Amino acid sequence: MALPIVAIIGRPNVGKSTLVNRLAKDRQAIVHDQPGITRDRTYRPAFWRDRDFQVVDTGGLVFDDDTEFLPLIREQAMAALTEASAALFVVDGQLGPTAGDREIADWLRRQKVPVLLAVNKCESPEQGLMQA
Repeated sequence: MALPIVAIIGRPNVGKSTLVNRLAKDRQAIVHDQPGITRDRTYRPAFWRDRDFQVVDTGGLVFDDDTEFLPLIREQAMAALTEASAALFVVDGQLGPTAGDREIADWLRRQKVPVLLAVNKCESPEQGLMQA
C-alpha cells in the first residue's frame, strides 16, 4: 500500500524546506534565504509520531506575479495537492499573517484536501507575532 502524501504549501521563505528536512530527517531539501530556489516538487519519506508518509516540498506560492518561474511553481504546488492526502500550510509567525498568506489560505479553502496550519519561526515566547 502506498504511503499517504502530505504537501507542504506556503509563500516563499516561511521555512517549508526546513520543515521537510526535519520531517524526513535529512538535509536534501535546499534551504536558502533567496526566494525561488525550490521550483519543482520533491518527495521524501517522512515519519511523525507513529506515522510513515511521503512529504512533498513545494516552491513558494505567489499569485499576483507571473514573472520568471512563478506560474510553474503554482502548477507544481497544484500537482502536489491533487495527489496529497493532506496539506500543511506553513506561515511565518514572526511576521504574522500577510496578504500573500491570506491569498494562499483562500486558495487552499477551495481545494479538496484537508489543510493544517503550521506557524513557523516562533520557537520561543520572545519570537512570533502569532503567539501574542
